[in-house]
Amino acid sequence: MAKTIVVKQIGSPIRRPAIQRETLKGLGLNKMNRTRELEDTPAVRGMVAKIPHLAVIIEEKN
Repeated sequence: MAKTIVVKQIGSPIRRPAIQRETLKGLGLNKMNRTRELEDTPAVRGMVAKIPHLAVIIEEKN
């Protein structure tokens, strides 16, 4: 079984650069306080690292 992480959106994409909005969409987030369980890959972690003011990792599962 692959490791997963739970990502939560904590900020609004309003008045943010388009690349940051697209990163949120790529993570499957589009509304405040939404969470998604995603596979723990370097690509996903890099996307979250690019927008720490908009999304955070709240849980890591094995």
